[in-house]
Amino acid sequence: MPRSPFDVIPHAMPFQTAVFASELLWSPMMVKFPELKFALAEGAIGWYPYWLEKADFVYQHHHRWTGADFGGKLPSEVFRDRVQVCFIDDETGLEMRHKIGVKNIAWECDYPHSDSTWPQAPEVLMKSFVEAGVPDDEIDLITWKNAADFYKFDPFAHRTREECTVGALRAQAPDVDTTPRRYGPPVDDAVVEAARTQHAFAPPHRG
Repeated sequence: MPRSPFDVIPHAMPFQTAVFASELLWSPMMVKFPELKFALAEGAIGWYPYWLEKADFVYQHHHRWTGADFGGKLPSEVFRDRVQVCFIDDETGLEMRHKIGVKNIAWECDYPHSDSTWPQAPEVLMKSFVEAGVPDDEIDLITWKNAADFYKFDPFAHRTREECTVGALRAQAPDVDTTPRRYGPPVDDAVVEAARTQHAFAPPHRG
């Protein structure tokens, strides 16, 4: 909405992704191009289990008159076979990972967007893994194996796995300053307060 605060955009993004996923699922593309695969980035995963359940419900209740045809499979089966879903920080989704399919999930950092958890991304992610009770073998799948399989690349073709751990990479870059900094004009407190009270769709800085 034109006068909605900016917060609506990142908050609603997962649900906008769900709408796009529905359009993709029920479009002719899934049947016409059976080898084509998709990755849904920046959309989170907590919404996904019910979305899959609802897709099957819709198919079972309506396909006889809508003509939807997934080649003898349920739509959830087709989507799981072809689509990878990604998250930045989504403890709810991790708790429901087995309803999603652990091999369908990939973690993303989203740097340099404001949703990113960088430069504490490993610590933030590990906290969610611990809270959701994710074991080491599934952590490997979610953090790199699934993406490597999906995109068909070897992440250790040029560096060993031991050289690619968080600790090893950080040790090789001690001179890199990851302190978050603001770029652009300084914050105007009056503008921030106006945006807060009037829900103005404007960035909180001097224009």
